[in-house]
Amino acid sequence: MASRSIYVETVIDAEVDAVWAATQDPRQHVRWDIRFSEILPEPAEPDGSARFTYVRRSAVHDVHGTGISIGERRRDDGTRTSALRFATEDRLSPIRTGRGYWRYVPTDDGRTRFITGYDYESGWGPLDLVVRPLLGWATAWSFDRLRIWLEGGAAPEAWPLGSVLAVWRRDRPRASRTLRAPAGGTRRADHLRDAPASLASLARPSATARPSATARPSATTRPGGTA
Repeated sequence: MASRSIYVETVIDAEVDAVWAATQDPRQHVRWDIRFSEILPEPAEPDGSARFTYVRRSAVHDVHGTGISIGERRRDDGTRTSALRFATEDRLSPIRTGRGYWRYVPTDDGRTRFITGYDYESGWGPLDLVVRPLLGWATAWSFDRLRIWLEGGAAPEAWPLGSVLAVWRRDRPRASRTLRAPAGGTRRADHLRDAPASLASLARPSATARPSATARPSATTRPGGTA
């Protein structure tokens, strides 16, 4: 894995249940996260993990991949976690394989600290010096898009990617509203150091995705989230 993993943190004025629902349901997840166009889960495994396929569409090329995830909802302090691994064989994808987590931390005033840390093996070699900051920015922008929605603002669809140019809109999503490193830490730290133990237990997913995820029927089973 690269030496610079990605970290994003935001505080959402919503309870953990609401943040969990908006991020663990694939149909809701793709509404706010610009890193994914479609996520289709498989039935859960006996250990609670779930496999899924994903698609990231663009005007030039659609990237297909697979993943496996697992969520943990019951902790004494109310914190929840979700871990995943993902992979693709698409030679045009900037990511080959990756792993990461989401953490949901309730605050004393009823809000939720929503955190992700993830890392990946680059598919573009030296060009990752450009890709990695862009992926970090896209994650942070998406987190603020989610926050606006859950705090009673506009639905995610009201803020397409092009809205970043609407500089006169003070209510637009902005990556700068998020933290890109833990308090007292740096962006270049190992942000998987505090990943949940469930991440280490996940099997590596197959890198071969189905030819067309859109050809499959819609599923209602929830994966453990995609970081």
